[in-house]
Amino acid sequence: MVFGEADLSRPYDVVVLGAGAGGMTAAAVAAREGLEVLLLEKTPLLGGTTAISGGMVWAPGNALAAAAGNTDSVAQARTYLDAVVGDRVGAELREAFLERAGEAVDYLTRNTAVQLAPVPFYPDYYPDLPGAVLAGRVLEPVAFDARELGAAFALLRPPLPEFTLFDGMMVARPDIVHFRRVFKSLRSALRVLRLVSSYAVQRLRLHRGANLVLGNALAARLARSLIDQRVAVRLGADVRRLTVEGGRVAGVEVATPSGPVAVEARRGVVLATGGFSRNQAMRAQLLPALAGPLSAVPAGNTGDGIGLGLAAGGRIPDGNSSGAFWVPVSRFTRDGGEAAVYPHTVTDRGKPGMLAVGRDGRRFTNESDSYHEFVQAVMRADAEHGTVPCFLVCDATSLWRYGLGAVKPMTLRLSCHLKSGYLVSAPTLRGLAEQLGVDPGGLEETVRQYNVDAEEGIDRQFGRGGNAYHRYVGDAGNRPNPAMRPLVRPPFYAVALYPGDLGTASGLATGPDGRVLDAAGNPVPGLYACGNDMNSVMAGCYPGPGITLGPALVFGYLAAMSLAGRN
Repeated sequence: MVFGEADLSRPYDVVVLGAGAGGMTAAAVAAREGLEVLLLEKTPLLGGTTAISGGMVWAPGNALAAAAGNTDSVAQARTYLDAVVGDRVGAELREAFLERAGEAVDYLTRNTAVQLAPVPFYPDYYPDLPGAVLAGRVLEPVAFDARELGAAFALLRPPLPEFTLFDGMMVARPDIVHFRRVFKSLRSALRVLRLVSSYAVQRLRLHRGANLVLGNALAARLARSLIDQRVAVRLGADVRRLTVEGGRVAGVEVATPSGPVAVEARRGVVLATGGFSRNQAMRAQLLPALAGPLSAVPAGNTGDGIGLGLAAGGRIPDGNSSGAFWVPVSRFTRDGGEAAVYPHTVTDRGKPGMLAVGRDGRRFTNESDSYHEFVQAVMRADAEHGTVPCFLVCDATSLWRYGLGAVKPMTLRLSCHLKSGYLVSAPTLRGLAEQLGVDPGGLEETVRQYNVDAEEGIDRQFGRGGNAYHRYVGDAGNRPNPAMRPLVRPPFYAVALYPGDLGTASGLATGPDGRVLDAAGNPVPGLYACGNDMNSVMAGCYPGPGITLGPALVFGYLAAMSLAGRN
């Protein structure tokens, strides 16, 4: 089966809009439960934001983690979410998520190609709050051989080029350590040689490496599930509106070269188009002005599903902590002239020898905090210090070891990054400050104090390295503090950071089974939403890794089971 031209002239039980994690889960589960399913994807590729993500799935109380010896419980996770999210909007959704996340993971494991494994150590983002754990809630997709997709591999959205090596080789998290130690350890050198050799053989016949990891593996496993369940899929589908009959959503209208075609959905429609990150009008309405236009998600995420849901009587609830999931991004141009942004999640910002300053040359927050927390600190500081953009600064040692944004570790030739202005360099901190337009004295004093603290292993200003998450995103081999090292080796480097997002949190109000709710709180008959088309289960808070993908899988599953009459 090759995805592409599904038959639009016939009715289906369920029509799903969007081929990210939520949409593909809903489609695969509904089909596994015996329903005839049509999945319509706006772009020519499968995978959505999931395919370019880290692939983490936050799923408290799952049996996979329990089997690996973790002691997390739903009650403990509830305590943690109460501490992070509080009594914000969506308490009923959070409870449904907590109670049924393990069930959804178990179902997908037994009935689809989705295979997940516990991450041995990955702390919650606020590890010192009640109920937080250091492992057990975070699952990751098992590596997947893309050759199992056959011709459909060409239709899977590729990962961001900046997160691959050699023009298409993905690297699993445990192997990153071996690449960093390739010249220091025989074991690492042999491991890297095996990986690169395998990739070279794959490229003899394929357009990129077949060993998929991270979010690309999750998207591929869901795509394989669609094939296994014989889900009809049409890519490049332009859905113009929902059709309503007798007050019930009865299908969709699809634009085709020969005119609009109405496709009947006998049981309902699922909206899973990925949120509104790329819709500037919706950003202006729902996000703070300081957020600007920058997003790390695919260009197709323009709020189509939310717009369709609103037109059918749905609503966007108030009460979120934030309208988006934030990440600092840097702007650059790829080879070929494509404008792009690099999401600074955990690859550089929290590593030793990195610090962030505003235009006054001073630090304004803990660089090792989560990316969502970091951007919120940027926004708070901007009113006082002009912190947009801020600048991520490092020395030559840290640039070589960890890279800096789109500049990969161990890059021998920096000329293209320097010439474009993406990377700024100077032999002295004062010279760097002058090029950046920040206060030279402020930067020199900041680095002086930072270096004193780094030597002692104690960040007196912001407590960097003071909790398990800070230490996790740092470098375990760096002593005495995994998150700090003095900046001493010139030249010094910097990139400019701006507020960006990894997806939007504001979406359609839904019930615990994924049904879209109207202004009175009643279900809109025949209409469901999941993923970023539904309002954030976490009310715009970011408790830990995978808190978008976890709910996407769970509520995609719950919507499908409701449509199948199993809830």
